[in-house]
Amino acid sequence: MHERELRAFVAIVEAGRMDYAATSLGYSQPAISYQIKCLEQQLGARLFFRHPDGAQLTPEGAMVLPSARAVLALLDGIKEVTGRQTRTATVEELRVAG
Repeated sequence: MHERELRAFVAIVEAGRMDYAATSLGYSQPAISYQIKCLEQQLGARLFFRHPDGAQLTPEGAMVLPSARAVLALLDGIKEVTGRQTRTATVEELRVAG
């Protein structure tokens, strides 16, 4: 699972449409669709109902959303502390010290 997939997921939720989310992230609409497809495959769940007017969260997508936002907030915090604002990370790179 990659940061860009989670960012695409949250952007679609906020924009309500894949094409608007793509524009806001500087990607093409097919690239955003591919990122969501990859995320859905990794999670084993459909995240959106797609229709001509946009995209609506599935119940599974609604359950994933708070966690996706939390992971992105953690990654942003790590980047801020380390000064690595331009680097994208994979979720696998996030290690919890214990």
